[in-house]
Amino acid sequence: MARPIKTEQILNLQEAIKDTAWRLIAESGAPALSLRAIARALKITAPAIYNYFSDRDALVTALTIDAFTSFGDVQLRARDSYPSSQPLERLQAIGLAYRHWALSYPQRYQLIFGTPIPGYEQQQMAIIPSATRSISALVSVIEDIRIAGKLKTEEFPLPQEESATGLSPLNTCTRNYHMVSHGVALIVWSRVHGLVSLEIGGRIPPFGVSGETLYTYELQSTARQFIQEE
Repeated sequence: MARPIKTEQILNLQEAIKDTAWRLIAESGAPALSLRAIARALKITAPAIYNYFSDRDALVTALTIDAFTSFGDVQLRARDSYPSSQPLERLQAIGLAYRHWALSYPQRYQLIFGTPIPGYEQQQMAIIPSATRSISALVSVIEDIRIAGKLKTEEFPLPQEESATGLSPLNTCTRNYHMVSHGVALIVWSRVHGLVSLEIGGRIPPFGVSGETLYTYELQSTARQFIQEE
């Protein structure tokens, strides 16, 4: 039997725990994640993990925050790759970056946007800041388009006041924006999320293994629907 590795031999045990968790999620899925399995993989005792994560839910929350942070970094970089005077280009860049990140990190994507893990109680107050930041790129661009008078929303239904006060990344993010921008952002997100989720699940034939062509078409179609031409 292999002897347990002393925790001090692992340069950064907290990161090693999270890296191992991601590997186990990729191999067996998030519902199968356990601290004991991570301890076995790292050849350490389970109590050593408790110095960093009190239980599985605390670890899942940390992974979720890391995933949202990574996703947000990509979204904001994509937005800022074009100046604010080019909102259409910004919107397209955000959309392309969304798919690229999801395909590059499918486990992270599924953790934050996929089916909830059975028994996991999400710590919303801890997650909201990173989740809000991740969606802010999309909402801010749509708001810029609205302020410029180019957002086509003549018949768009406004969110109900009573449903706009709950705690969610979109609600928290859009407190500084018009509620119509909130609604359009939700529609845009639902469309890209749907196509990306189908692609990750291998469910988009007859469009081939890659859904790039269909995805690009949807981005262009969405822009035509909501943005007035010059």
